[in-house]
Amino acid sequence: MIFALVALVVLALLAAVHRYVWRRLVGDTTAPGSTLRKAGTVAAFVLPLLSVGAMTSGRIGAPFWLQQVLAWPGFLWLAALMYLTLALLVGEFVRPVLRRVLARRDAAAADRTTAVLSPEAVATTTSGTRPRTEELVPAGPTPSTTSADPAPETAQPAEPEPESSAPDPLTATAPATADASTADAPATPLARPSRRLFVSRVVGGAAAAAGLATVGYGTANVLSGPTVKRVTVPLAKLPRAAHGFRIAVVSDIHIGPILGRAHTRRIVDTINSTSPDLVAVVGDLVDGSVADLGSAAEPLAGLRARHGSFFVTGNHEYFSGAEQWVNHVRELGLIPLENARVETGGFDLAGVNDIAGETEGQGPDFGRALGDRDRSRAAVLLAHQPVVIHDAVRHGVDLQLSGHTHGGQLWPGNYLAELANPTVAGLERYGDTQLFVSRGAGAWGPPVRVGAPADITVVELASRQA
Repeated sequence: MIFALVALVVLALLAAVHRYVWRRLVGDTTAPGSTLRKAGTVAAFVLPLLSVGAMTSGRIGAPFWLQQVLAWPGFLWLAALMYLTLALLVGEFVRPVLRRVLARRDAAAADRTTAVLSPEAVATTTSGTRPRTEELVPAGPTPSTTSADPAPETAQPAEPEPESSAPDPLTATAPATADASTADAPATPLARPSRRLFVSRVVGGAAAAAGLATVGYGTANVLSGPTVKRVTVPLAKLPRAAHGFRIAVVSDIHIGPILGRAHTRRIVDTINSTSPDLVAVVGDLVDGSVADLGSAAEPLAGLRARHGSFFVTGNHEYFSGAEQWVNHVRELGLIPLENARVETGGFDLAGVNDIAGETEGQGPDFGRALGDRDRSRAAVLLAHQPVVIHDAVRHGVDLQLSGHTHGGQLWPGNYLAELANPTVAGLERYGDTQLFVSRGAGAWGPPVRVGAPADITVVELASRQA
């Protein structure tokens, strides 16, 4: 019942936003019945349907080819809708300012036009005494007002009085010295849009350009692959022999209908180029089943690290068949840490399942992963979501490596991410435990990142004894 109510609220909100965007970009800028208005109206119905299809096709078990067909336009439109809406909302503040500026400009132009008129023309125009053509009277004696039968058939039309040599201030558009041939040409004033229409087109066009350019920039960020960051983390309990130990941290790869095998290959090549001692894949590897995406994940078999590559589940694995994926990454040479711990490189490396696994009885078990260890040794924990940091503190973890937040992925989403996570990106300390959160190497939903570039981070451990 609650899910249905939330779904209805979300659909109503999407409908309202689409109605607003249509009105500002189509309704206010195009003529009724025009081709542009018809095309914009069709798009206003088709694009949200594609978005709904992209979000639901995987959950309802649609064929993978159909998921791929819907994913690109559907998810990209969601990103475009967001930035078009933000740009149009900014335009609401620009709109009255622009109208006021144009009104002042038109008023100033009218004042200048009045100032250049001759005094005689102004007097004639303002006095209202100048006879109009339809008011001209016949020449000759005025017929008696008492005549009962005016006999109109004998009346001769009067010739109009000669026009004044002064130019008509209401119709004159050329100086008196203009070529005589131009006087015979009929006046054809250019049609100008109303001030309201002009402002709507300027603001709508600017908003569309800004929104779509932002989406294009964010898409290029994702498709170009993650960049490498380097962070040094001192650990008090780390032995001197482990000083300089490098962990390549990668999270939120999100192999799926949009980001496939080539995306995985780019990430593997980037990690290997850093020559890490250990690779930590901290969840949200995939968005789909092993049957659909197993081949796209195969490049992970090419990861190279002296102490091996390790994997923990994220919440998206539990949407995609976590058990099957754990088995598949094991086949590819990664070591899953399912509430488990190993001793490596002079410290303890532990991993816990994601909290989304609690619905399947496979949630995080810190006691199993960390309960019986020697606390004189440094401990590094792999946990997908940063929110478990307080459990890590209670179990004496020195460093927790997480992902999940994407750094917000789409600005201003980082502000929403801050409400749900203790740390959105980067390194922070909680008591004696340090927490590092990666922005992730991929993208969920729209393949777009704005203000939160994808990254792979090389965490270099430093011994205080060195």
